Amino acid sequence: MKRRYLAIFAAMLAIVGVGLFQGGDVGAASLASSVNLTVKAKLTDTPGLASAEAPLVLQRLIEFADGTGAGQANTVWSDRRTIAASTTEDLDFSGGGLTDAFGTAIAPSKIRAIIVSASSGNTNNVVVGGDANSIPFLSAATTTVSIQPGGVFVFTAPATAGIAVTADTGDILQVANGGADTTVTYDVVVLGIVL
Repeated sequence: MKRRYLAIFAAMLAIVGVGLFQGGDVGAASLASSVNLTVKAKLTDTPGLASAEAPLVLQRLIEFADGTGAGQANTVWSDRRTIAASTTEDLDFSGGGLTDAFGTAIAPSKIRAIIVSASSGNTNNVVVGGDANSIPFLSAATTTVSIQPGGVFVFTAPATAGIAVTADTGDILQVANGGADTTVTYDVVVLGIVL
């Protein structure tokens, strides 16, 4: 029996509608944000004389209201960054000089979401995590996630506690170039809470 499989991942990760509403001066800024994941696939087969389809749609929308409680966030940091071959950078979320779109210093006490998207033009992987003082969003500080060219890593923590950022011991988001010879480019978005 001849089988034919067709898998379509349209909008595999239609990620991160992060919207920022600014009302008045920077100190009065408020944040409305969401993380939206959609996976679509259709498996087709031709068993004998018949044709069969098994469509799949998985959608998850996590919305964060402005604030510091469960299901809320009040700060966002984003950037497009390039890392030289065989090098690593540490993004310090506790007084590390990171600023938001309005130039306000970013030092969240809790993390709600981390999204890292590797450029499809990369040759090497983008490696996230691994610093001894990592923000504890993976199972251990030295755990890493390798994101292949064109890939996306998404982490969310919408529950009451979120992920604590602890100065000097748990405040680093380490990102590394997974190989030699070429640079890697990636986009990063971090939603958090400033208490």
